[in-house]
Amino acid sequence: MLQPPEPTEPIRDIAHLGHVELKTPKPDESVKYFTELLGMVEVARERQSVYLRGYGDHARTTLKLTEAAQPGIGHIAFRTWSPRALSSRVSAVQTEGYGMGWSDGDVGHGPSFRFCDPDGHMMEVYYEEEKYVPPAELRSTLKNLPMKYPGRGIGVRRTDHLAVLAKDVGKNRRFVQRMLGLMLREQVVYENGKREIGSWLSATPNHHELAYVVDTSGSSGRLHHVALWTDNRDDVLRAADIFRENGVFIEAGPAKHNNSQAFYIYSYEPGGNRIEIYTGSFLVFAPDFEPVVWDEAARGTGVYWGGALPESFLNYATPPAVPAAAPATKAPVPVIDPR
Repeated sequence: MLQPPEPTEPIRDIAHLGHVELKTPKPDESVKYFTELLGMVEVARERQSVYLRGYGDHARTTLKLTEAAQPGIGHIAFRTWSPRALSSRVSAVQTEGYGMGWSDGDVGHGPSFRFCDPDGHMMEVYYEEEKYVPPAELRSTLKNLPMKYPGRGIGVRRTDHLAVLAKDVGKNRRFVQRMLGLMLREQVVYENGKREIGSWLSATPNHHELAYVVDTSGSSGRLHHVALWTDNRDDVLRAADIFRENGVFIEAGPAKHNNSQAFYIYSYEPGGNRIEIYTGSFLVFAPDFEPVVWDEAARGTGVYWGGALPESFLNYATPPAVPAAAPATKAPVPVIDPR
């Protein structure tokens, strides 16, 4: 009897999503959104950038805000398990001709190697990272908590994931599987398996750290959203109150996704980038987990329960496909569905 072929040995060089850089044309207002409303802490400023963290993040900083003419993604950073793992991933990227070269590092981390995915999203891999050491006034009485709960705003714990758009989801999905070893968790595939609409991937047991969703505008290198994690649904519900009290437009939610099973709410930070407050998704521990594939019928609206997603959720991303103003706080500017 024929034996099934041995599974391909997975690439285990990437430890986790390290940090994300967002561009904003309204840096002061964006910083206030993330610190005063979301409860993040500012740890540094250098040139045109501000560096932030959630109270549960291990690293000194996980979110970088950089002043720019338009909103969007600056770069996406993944930390490797070791210097040897970093060298392995750099070699893989260089072999396929996507490498852009080394940087000297940045606030909170050492040298990094930069490259772009096929759609033009800037990425980097690095190993050396500065562990966060809180000042006395931010030290938690819990020895296993990096800093005390801020008691301000929503109180997001950590940077969780991001979703980006791509003209060819399959090409970009295969790229990060091959180059970074990200594992596919779920997919949306239409037209009897011929059209890959979205894919959700992760290097960790988290449901996803990076998602690709098709960009119907034909543009490249755009961002759909960045997600910040909270501990429970009550935090997401409180986020709705905080947004309403502060004149922040709520685009979608609170509600529950079918894909990922997560509880969520979406808003726009003042610079124009979509931000998700997120909790409750399932974790993947099984080495033989089979990616879940949704077709048109099973997928439905992408909402397990709660209000329907608006057109803006399917048609707005940053930077805009054509020159346009950032979304107002009272009504969104009408990108595809990357829940």
